[in-house]
Amino acid sequence: MPLAADSGSTVISLAGGNLAWIFVVAVIALGALGVAGILVKEVLAASEGTENMKRIAAAVQEGASAYLARQFRTLSIFAGVAFFLLLALPADDWSQRIGRSVFFLVGAAFSATTGYVGMWLAVRANVRVAAAANESGSPRAIRIAFRTGGVVGMCTVGLGLFGAALVVLLYKDNAPNVLEGFGFGAAMLAMFMRVGGGIFTKAADVGADLVGKVENNIPEDDPRNAATIADNVGDNVGDCAGMAADLFESYAVTLVAALILGKIAFGTQGLVFPLLVPALGVLTAVIGIFAVSPRTGDRNAMAAINRGFFISAVVAVVLVAVAAFMYLPDKIQALDGVSSQVLDAAANKDPRWIALGAVLIGIVVAAIIQVLTGYFTETTRRPVRDIGKTSLTGPATVVLAGISVGLESAVYSALVIGGGVFSAYLLGGASLTLSLFAVAMAGTGLLTTVGVIVAMDTFGPVSDNAQGIAEMSGDVGEEGAQVLTSLDAVGNTTKAITKGIAIATAVLAATALFGSFTQKIGEAVDKVGQAAVGDNLENQAQYAGFLNIGNPRNLFGLIIGAAVVFLFSGLAINAVSRAAGAVVFEVRRQFREIPGIMEGTGRPEYGRVVDIVTTDSLRELITPGLLAVMAPIAVGFTLGVGALGSYLAGVIGTGVLMAVFLSNSGGAWDNAKKMVEDGHFGGKGSDAHAATVIGDTIGDPFKDTAGPAINPLIKVMNLVSLLIVPAVVQLSIGTDANAGVRALIAAVAVAVIIGAVWNSKRRSIAVSDSNSDDTSGTGAAVAAAVEGAAPGAVTGASGAPGAPRNGDEDKTVEASAGSV
Repeated sequence: MPLAADSGSTVISLAGGNLAWIFVVAVIALGALGVAGILVKEVLAASEGTENMKRIAAAVQEGASAYLARQFRTLSIFAGVAFFLLLALPADDWSQRIGRSVFFLVGAAFSATTGYVGMWLAVRANVRVAAAANESGSPRAIRIAFRTGGVVGMCTVGLGLFGAALVVLLYKDNAPNVLEGFGFGAAMLAMFMRVGGGIFTKAADVGADLVGKVENNIPEDDPRNAATIADNVGDNVGDCAGMAADLFESYAVTLVAALILGKIAFGTQGLVFPLLVPALGVLTAVIGIFAVSPRTGDRNAMAAINRGFFISAVVAVVLVAVAAFMYLPDKIQALDGVSSQVLDAAANKDPRWIALGAVLIGIVVAAIIQVLTGYFTETTRRPVRDIGKTSLTGPATVVLAGISVGLESAVYSALVIGGGVFSAYLLGGASLTLSLFAVAMAGTGLLTTVGVIVAMDTFGPVSDNAQGIAEMSGDVGEEGAQVLTSLDAVGNTTKAITKGIAIATAVLAATALFGSFTQKIGEAVDKVGQAAVGDNLENQAQYAGFLNIGNPRNLFGLIIGAAVVFLFSGLAINAVSRAAGAVVFEVRRQFREIPGIMEGTGRPEYGRVVDIVTTDSLRELITPGLLAVMAPIAVGFTLGVGALGSYLAGVIGTGVLMAVFLSNSGGAWDNAKKMVEDGHFGGKGSDAHAATVIGDTIGDPFKDTAGPAINPLIKVMNLVSLLIVPAVVQLSIGTDANAGVRALIAAVAVAVIIGAVWNSKRRSIAVSDSNSDDTSGTGAAVAAAVEGAAPGAVTGASGAPGAPRNGDEDKTVEASAGSV
């Protein structure tokens, strides 16, 4: 049965007890923000360590804040344009048009706020984690790092849930149409932050590693490396701000999909229950965050983190079961305002078991993805150990082994995610609407753990930065340094796990949005009149929501959708390559021209590198962003809604495989390098180490730029398609059909894509120092902020570069003379 057949529904009224439940959800959301405030106080109360550590942390803080401020100014232009374009798109009335545009800005603002809060606290927590590792050991350091992530997790669930609840309170049964704008705002901003932050962090990271570790044989985060401050700034703007915004939009978009389909599948209760589930998730997230407390018998920090996650998941299942059986009736017929088609197709279904089963599937998918990703990226597991062994035969075998691990992991992850989607789909029985609502509810089930998931992700960059501050300052003893190295390796795994779970949420949300897309086709056809479709069988199939891949037009759309994922990934990776090349030449120039850098008596110009990566990242994020927005417009207005639906299927299918491959291969390369640096296969400075560093630099843009950015890409494209499909139908059939306007819109979209790609490709790759001579451009303000806060010649505790740490004359610096 086509979904369009389910489009009719009786009028529903959200009032009385149901409205009270929405108020309760909004209060719980605000309570999550209150918990975040409590955690902030705990983190900021911790010791900041030595003055040297504080100065280094200040440089990172200033650089990250200045970069995000510059990025938000750039993105505000896009937000303003999108606001007015959304006003122009069809809606039932002007109230919905205005609400959609206003809540687009709210979604974007909430996404930006989540990212900024994550970055703001992370750059203050990193120095505290370093100090805790030095003064108190592993348990205290783990606690501070994870509580920092807990703040971001609480902000994610609090703002996401509050925004969705606010829309439902204001617009009631018309909320799904307005929620499209809220989800689009969150997704668009997250995609730009993901791409821009990813380019910034990985350009600095790759450049720092190639010149520092490979060419000059100095440690990571050595203060003599001009790129080291930019690298640490990048960890925060990419991994903290970018990932926080990414997971926020996953949260928001999944709620949007569930509420759109819930109104049709469950009637009035379908606008309430999808909000109750993540509200319970707030409570389980608090339990999970506070449950992360290291124990004596734990193998590493990952054991404590896993314990918190699984406790949270089990409690979520119990609470959702209670809510389902207390709130939902035992028969579909007892739901208020369900469409007659759903009633006919699912008369014998129990909505309580459908809802509980779907949520349980989502939680199980999250748990399996966590275990699976951990297997392919943890230093103690065979895949990473095998990559480490290949370092003995050179960088080529390291690269091949990492690619193999990524490809294999993509298959298993896709099977798990696809199996979860299909299992949830089966719960709906003969009703396609009910089946797709179950898929959306599986997404909300996964969201019950998102507070802990975000905390896990933030744990990674905070630990990484803490290790960097410790190494640059030279004020952390050997025992504390080992604690931070261990936390950094665990952080790499937690980042990989959260990327895997974010991919799962993207697929679940996109599949549900795909159902909403075909639902929109039915609604748009009803408005222009079924007679406008005519007797053409191709039109009848297309406008009924069928996606026949045997139709060459639809097959073409499918291929374009798959190809766009490759183009997007290529643009992101190439942007990192160009910016990293400029960083390499700039750092080489400074080593060559500034006297005393290698001896520790000269001060590198950190701001020059920050300027390069700021300018390049803000310039390069435009093309992938325009591609994500314009490609669905070009396909839809050129080939029609059938091809557009096939295009989305191509994006979802290829996107999940590509994202998992890029994320897991990059994570495995990174931890293989960590394993060698821990002393295996020759340790630091060996040929094996150089081989794994090369693998890691290849994996950096894979796992932190292109791979994670595919998640918001999938959802942005789905939401754009959802927003434009009424206009495509209106201009294709009926009295308002206008082939000329369709052609004009499509031509403009294609021209924008071609122009953006051409502009990106024409930029030269750095081949000399001249590419980095200008510091007066876009990144000048960020560079100035860093230069103003960064210390002079960064020294050890006794005041001289490379001096013994903490006054202990028997402890010397780890690498070459002057290295800290």
